[in-house]
Amino acid sequence: MILPIVAYGDPVLRKRAKDIEKGNLDVKKLSEDMFETMYASSGIGLAAPQIGQSIRLFVVDGTPLNEDEPEEEQDASLQGFKKVFVNPELIEEDGDEWAFEEGCLSIPGIRADVYRPEKVRIRYFDVDWNEHEEEYDGMAARIIQHEYDHIEGKLFTDYLSPLKRQLLKKKLADITKGNVKVDYRMRFPK
Repeated sequence: MILPIVAYGDPVLRKRAKDIEKGNLDVKKLSEDMFETMYASSGIGLAAPQIGQSIRLFVVDGTPLNEDEPEEEQDASLQGFKKVFVNPELIEEDGDEWAFEEGCLSIPGIRADVYRPEKVRIRYFDVDWNEHEEEYDGMAARIIQHEYDHIEGKLFTDYLSPLKRQLLKKKLADITKGNVKVDYRMRFPK
């Protein structure tokens, strides 16, 4: 089922999400709905707060980023990078910070360079409640960091300079009011 994406300005995007208790939620069904919603929105990651649920779950699929690239230019970190992260815990961020222009389905039409460390170590459960601890680097690490921020109540715009945020103030206000054109369903703050 394709769900509406929660727009910038909704308080759910600013809350630290709660852990999911095993057995309280069908994480398989929810993650399937989230993948379907993400693909319908042309996204590469989606966190539960973005569909209005303040729980610690996000889905990622970075493989589309390699689709149009020649083989020698493909990002190895994205090979088969389709995953569900339940109750993730970012254990370590390491390496040099590097810039990349990020966007967000909850903040359509706005993109900006964000600096993030190149490596992460994360502990999480999959949809069958098996625990994993893994390291990622490159673009896979960045996608994880962006989605992890969502379950911590942070947005990529928080990393921008005060001047850049000031320049985006009207655009952000327009998104909150629903004055934005997107080709996917959105839910705007009341």
